[in-house]
Amino acid sequence: MASALELKGVYAGYGETVVLEDIGLTVAAGESISIIGRNGVGKTTLLSTVMGHTTLHRGDVLLNGASLNRVPVYRRAVAGIGYVPQEREIFPSLTVLENLEVGARPGGWTKERVFELFPNLRERLGNRGNQLSGGEQQMLSIARALLTNPALLLMDEPTEGLAPVIVEALTAVLIRLRSESGLSIVLVEQNSRVALEFSERAIVMDKGRIVHDGPSAELRQDPERLHKLIGVGE
Repeated sequence: MASALELKGVYAGYGETVVLEDIGLTVAAGESISIIGRNGVGKTTLLSTVMGHTTLHRGDVLLNGASLNRVPVYRRAVAGIGYVPQEREIFPSLTVLENLEVGARPGGWTKERVFELFPNLRERLGNRGNQLSGGEQQMLSIARALLTNPALLLMDEPTEGLAPVIVEALTAVLIRLRSESGLSIVLVEQNSRVALEFSERAIVMDKGRIVHDGPSAELRQDPERLHKLIGVGE
């Protein structure tokens, strides 16, 4: 199966500071994976490296077999990467409709299609970004990324700071997205229960390295091993 994303021997960080060490990771076309681990182990830095926001010291980052090493950030988005950042980064003074339209590109994802996933957004079209709840802002951030019609979707901690009932609803939407979209998805998630429910394959990071790569079911069925890997019991 063709690779949507591949990292080969990647060392990256911020300026001279190296955060990621010897990262080797392949995501097949149409595959969804989750990346879990404690705070500060390099999960967000990995996504930022794919997007071009970090300093690549060594190694290769490839999208659909083509190197991204010298490709600027804006070109990576055009090349087919959708990004849902941890801070959501919606435009607070723009309406929901304006937020959706600002980066939209032609393709299978349309406003009507994202409204099927997030009916609340249809009801809030005239509201500004700063008038939305945290959950609605997260929905808007994901919907906006989908309207760029990416082949690869990166999501950084989408459930962070949300009430449990909203987390459950958003998890159901993410599972539907995984099942129906055909996208390649990389989910970084602090909530290991959500992550292991979302994808069949789980990556665990520690101290800037990948320390586990295997079926999510193995970690769901072995809480003690999960605890040893990430130091957090669920």
